[in-house]
Amino acid sequence: MYLAIMSRKYKFRDQEALYFVSFATVHWIDLFVRPEYSLVLLDSLEHCQKEKGLEIGAWCIMPSHVHLIMGTSKNPMQDIIRDLKSFTSRKLKELIHESSKESRKQWIVQMMKQAGLNNGNNNEWQLWQQNNHPIELNTNDKLLSRLHYLHNNPVKAGFVEQPEHWRYSSAIDYAGGVGLLKIELIF
Repeated sequence: MYLAIMSRKYKFRDQEALYFVSFATVHWIDLFVRPEYSLVLLDSLEHCQKEKGLEIGAWCIMPSHVHLIMGTSKNPMQDIIRDLKSFTSRKLKELIHESSKESRKQWIVQMMKQAGLNNGNNNEWQLWQQNNHPIELNTNDKLLSRLHYLHNNPVKAGFVEQPEHWRYSSAIDYAGGVGLLKIELIF
């Protein structure tokens, strides 16, 4: 009974609602310290916006994880996230293997192979942790709280003084500038 309740807790139940979604690399590997890896993720998000109906209200790429406030106008959100994670996993695997600049290549490959071999859903490689933990933003308080948390994550981590100074975030859009991804301002 308890397991059945838990499994329903983290699902996209209302495809017309906004959700806060986070997903992280296995072992919290700080993969996105490399701009070329972040660009793969940004390109994939943009593709999902154009082709799959992904609507982004806010976003932030941290070194080992991603936060989104998202909705959809087309494909189900769980399908968008699944496709996004699958594509970026394959593409980043290629980049890591081909990179001559990646000083941590052997360690990263070892960690992701280990994670893949320990997970029956994967085949010898796993980049992303399995969970997404979507949280429906069904009140203004929840929405504002998650928007604040998402944009202040780099500040709290000590990377920047102001949220809008983090390049891989929509905080600049909320400060009146233009960020790397087209978003739909929530407020």
